Amino acid sequence: MPLSREEGHLAVELAREAIECYVTGKRVPPRELESGLFHQPRGVFVTLNSFTQGANNLRGCIGFPYPVKRLSDAIQEAAVAAASEDPRFPPVREEELDSVLVEVSILTPPQDFHVPRREIPSHIRIGQDGLLISRSYASGLLLPQVATEFGMDQLEFLSQACTKAGLPLDAWLDPSTRVQVFQAEIFAERDPRGKVAKLSHEAP
Repeated sequence: MPLSREEGHLAVELAREAIECYVTGKRVPPRELESGLFHQPRGVFVTLNSFTQGANNLRGCIGFPYPVKRLSDAIQEAAVAAASEDPRFPPVREEELDSVLVEVSILTPPQDFHVPRREIPSHIRIGQDGLLISRSYASGLLLPQVATEFGMDQLEFLSQACTKAGLPLDAWLDPSTRVQVFQAEIFAERDPRGKVAKLSHEAP
């Protein structure tokens, strides 16, 4: 069932609150969440973008691909991790909080493709599907919005997911590589601490 506008707004609010409390050394206040959605296990990713000079630059992105935690906990933990544990960036500083945009992607459970390997690209819907590539201890995930933001076609999207996992570009053709697909509902701040909107990244 799709999230309501209020649930999407609350998801981003939970992420923002967790980040600001962590960065400023405060304790996250307890909340009574009326929506049962937030008590259900769901996969989620929190993305932070630095809003500078009218452009968005990635500032951190971490999450849980599988529904292993209840949604409220997953959002808060992913938010703190995106702000402090993404190895590509230094931890977010307090002076950055006014220029960071918070985006929450709530995932459906990843599913295996049940088609011949070489047919996988034709079954990927750009802007709607995300990819999770894994082999042994290596894994890489690309959210649905990545493909449209970087103008990727299906084959490039697959190849980049393999690269994210530290695997060869064509690893998706290898039977030992697991290729999974998922969808996401994406809610994001339009301005730091500002209005929250549901985003669509479907290809035109």
